[in-house]
Amino acid sequence: MLYIQDQTFDKIIPSDYSSKKIEFENCSFLNCDLSEFNFAEFRFIDCEFNNCNLSLVKLHNTSLQNIRFCNCKMLGLHFDDCNQFGFSISFNHCILNHTSFYKTKLKNISFIDSQLREVDFSACDLSHALFSNCDLASATFDHTNMEGADFRTAFHYSIDPENNRVKKAKFFIMGLPELLEKYDLKIE
Repeated sequence: MLYIQDQTFDKIIPSDYSSKKIEFENCSFLNCDLSEFNFAEFRFIDCEFNNCNLSLVKLHNTSLQNIRFCNCKMLGLHFDDCNQFGFSISFNHCILNHTSFYKTKLKNISFIDSQLREVDFSACDLSHALFSNCDLASATFDHTNMEGADFRTAFHYSIDPENNRVKKAKFFIMGLPELLEKYDLKIE
């Protein structure tokens, strides 16, 4: 495995990296178009991705430990394919539409000012997660642990409290219609 530490990749990552297994530690990726890149078996530790396109990236057994994504386009990713050991990520101003986190442990995760349309959070551990100013239109929450999660500024979500664990989760009073949607109530 190739080991790369303390490097900044601006706009480009060498194409010969796609055929190797690499460990990146404390690296920054700026303005890179990595769409459809195969990160299978790669390790990322204490890295940051800024203004990158990571759409349709392959994440089979990819290790993501303390990774920050900022202003990234990340359509159609399967974080459920990642190595779950030490898995720790956060998102700020990202587009994550059509992404899957199925059965992923996301305890204490932060989603800030992000688009999460049609994202699959089924069977996830989202306990104490923060969804600050996030669009959750058509996101799936099914048998999801959301205990202590903060949805106060999130919007367009549809969550069934009977099918998910929501104890001590925080919601803004204006979000009550989304929590009670399945009952077809008229709340005024």
